[in-house]
Amino acid sequence: MLNEQTLNQLRILRLDGMVAALNDAATHIAVSELPFEQRLALLVQREVDWRDSKRLERLLKTARLKVSSACLENIDWRCSRGLSREVIGSLAGGDWLRHGHNVLLTGATGCGKTWLACALGQQAARLGFSVLYTRAPRLLEELHVAHGDGSFGKRLAQLAKLDLLILDDFGIAPIAAHERNDLLELLDDRVGTRSTLITSQLPMTAWHAWLDEPTLADAILDRIVHGSHKMALKGESMRKVARAA
Repeated sequence: MLNEQTLNQLRILRLDGMVAALNDAATHIAVSELPFEQRLALLVQREVDWRDSKRLERLLKTARLKVSSACLENIDWRCSRGLSREVIGSLAGGDWLRHGHNVLLTGATGCGKTWLACALGQQAARLGFSVLYTRAPRLLEELHVAHGDGSFGKRLAQLAKLDLLILDDFGIAPIAAHERNDLLELLDDRVGTRSTLITSQLPMTAWHAWLDEPTLADAILDRIVHGSHKMALKGESMRKVARAA
């Protein structure tokens, strides 16, 4: 085993993955007979794995996913909800995030929109993308307050940097004039460069009427709908299915 001084130097260099590997007696015994190059490669890989794990932990913490346990591997395909394995498989690869595309999930209460949104959010974090989950009404209220305390511009800039913004419960309540304006500002900063995932009980055909102002509605929907991945979930409430099981 290395002496404590060397381990401390590795800690100073923030090579904590290597320190953990060197302190792992089982690993030390397993690699002790390997050539130097192979031992070094294993230590470097442990450091890479350590950093990847810490980064994912940090990304998931800041994402604040409502359903932190949701993941694509746990999708229940037994329930016929209009989900496509091909579409989900494509989204899992992350190209939609790399190209700044949006995902729109619609369906009745309880059909699993929020769960699926969080599963896609977790997958995005696994791929190294920054994520934030929020309910749309809550974010619009937050932006309204930001106007009053002078932090609106700063908050918009923060949101614009997010690789994936999840807006849950879009269209769940009537929208005010100032909220329409803020929503347009929010989306305009993201269009074509960052991805937005929206869940809504309203079908997309009703979004224009919900926005209740033709000119702004056209502008907002132009930034949301075109080129997006759309899924309309169907079937019985997953909460009822879970209770029945």
